[in-house]
This record gives sequence, structure tokens and C-alpha cells, in this order.
Amino acid sequence: MSFRSRLRAFLPSACLGLATLLAASAPASAETYPDKPIRLIVPFGAGGITDVAGRLIAQYLGEELKQQIIIENRPGAGGSIAAQVLTQSKPDGYTLLLGTVGTQVVNKMLYAKLSYDPAALTPVSLLSNSPFVLAIHGVDGVHDLKGLAAYAKAHPNQLNAGSAGNGSSPHLGLELFKLITGTQITHIPFKSGIEAVNAAVGGQVQVVIDALPVIQPQDKAGRLKMLALAAPKRSAIAPDLATSVDEGMPDFQVGSWNALIAPPGMPQAQVEILNQALERAMAQPKLVARLAEMGIEPLPTGLAAYQAHVKAETDKWYKVIQAAGTRLD
Repeated sequence: MSFRSRLRAFLPSACLGLATLLAASAPASAETYPDKPIRLIVPFGAGGITDVAGRLIAQYLGEELKQQIIIENRPGAGGSIAAQVLTQSKPDGYTLLLGTVGTQVVNKMLYAKLSYDPAALTPVSLLSNSPFVLAIHGVDGVHDLKGLAAYAKAHPNQLNAGSAGNGSSPHLGLELFKLITGTQITHIPFKSGIEAVNAAVGGQVQVVIDALPVIQPQDKAGRLKMLALAAPKRSAIAPDLATSVDEGMPDFQVGSWNALIAPPGMPQAQVEILNQALERAMAQPKLVARLAEMGIEPLPTGLAAYQAHVKAETDKWYKVIQAAGTRLD
């Protein structure tokens, strides 16, 4: 057989072998996704309300996807560090971010130069929200939000309020309360929400805003007095606690909400797989019950609900940040 004949005989099998090799090394398609563990980046340290919610939801989402979801905590700069890591990751669905109001909405208002573009990230869905509660210590005669507003007006800048730090959700919640009520309260930033709550317990500050599970034990022990939940409906773990709507301040709503976010350029097919699995996971009665035990409420899944929520949050916090003049650079 001539060389040319042997070459013609060899080429079909060689091409088939090359095609098989390329198929084996190609990224997983939507039909096989996910076929390995997924990394979920959490923009805060372990143990906080954001981390706890993320880990719990990740457990149930992983069961629906039949893959392990590994939590990676990347705290710092209001979530900017975690968001930057996501931006630099491959858009293959194996690196995701537990988005927050910081990463998705307010960081772009607080920093002149941001290490990532929130608009370039690929949103998947909302996940959950943990409404905040406003509490006081050592403010005699105050029993509700209107009473606190009246006291603050009569004593401008004499009340100190602690938060988890400049630009944090509790800080912005305080600024929202001040804007709505026309009051002057001095903000004292701490390194974490726990430090701010401890400062309130110790009398260093008189006002504090944070997640209900963080403050409720101090209220039960008589060390703080909860005034109201900054939410439209009451919490199952504190049914007797009035809401801001109950007290005639419907615009005073703030909490720690989360969303599932993918890298820029994530294929829509993978986004849809995540959304379908997430919808099934968030409908699990055991997950809903466990979230409720911690004062966390599930949010509507899907892209439309996410977009509407982010638009409303953007409009609200832009006004608050402009009025307060808050900047982080």
C-alpha cells in the first residue's frame, strides 16, 4: 500500500480520536451541569447572619443540584473583595457569589472607584431577607419609634447609635430613620454588628440596629429594649414585636437581603438550571422552617423579582446616601 493510501486510511480514525479527546476536555454543557462541586463566595466572615443564611440555603440547593456547594468566606470592603473574585472567575457556573445590598446596590454609591462593575455580574435570583430591629438602651420614656423620634428631636445629637461600620446595612438603616424622622443622631461605627450591640448593652451607645436574632436575646435578658421590626410584617420568632408599618413608618424598612450572583457572561442555560433548582429548594418546608427559626424570610425566586427588588433598593438607598453624604473613599 502506498503512503497516500495509508494516510487516507488513517485520517478517519485519527479525526475520530481527536474529536473524542476534545469532547472530553470541553467545559461541561447545560446537559451535564453541574458535574463537580460549586464554590459559593460569601462576602462576610463566618457566623454572621449572612453566612448562616448562605450556608443553610447552599445545603438545600446542593441537594437539588446533586453536588456539594463549598462556602468560601471573603470578607472586606463591604463585599467588594468577594465581588472582585467573582468577576475574575470563569463564567462556567462553578463559582457563585452570595450577593448583598452592598455588592449589588450601595457599593457603587459609596466608592468613587470600585474594583468590579455590579452591572456586569450575572444575577440568578433573590434568596432571603433578615429584617432588622431597632433597639435602645437607657432612653427613659421611649417605647416606640415615634417616641424615639420625639426624644431625638428634643435632644439633637445627644443620642449615639452604633452600627457594624460605615456604609454597612445597619448604618444605612440609621440614616434612613434619621431621614424619615428629620432627627439628628450621632453615628458610632464599630468593626462588627456584635461589637455595636455589645456597646449598646454596655451603655456606650443608646441606639442600635441589627438583625432580630442578634438583638432579641439581649431584649429577653432586659439589657436592650426592642422598639420595632423594620419590616412590613411581623416575625414568627417575635410575634408581639410591632413593625414599622404598625407604628406608622412604612418607609422605614431595612434588612440583610441576599441574592445568588454569577460571573459576567454566565450562559443563560446554566442560570436557568440554578433557578429551577433554587425554586425547588426554597419551597422545601424544612428549609422554610429553619429560616423562620432564625428570623429569616425567603424571597421570590427568578430574575424578574430580582430586578424589581434591586431597582427599588437602588432608588431608596441613593436618596439616603445623598442626604447623609456617606462616602467610603
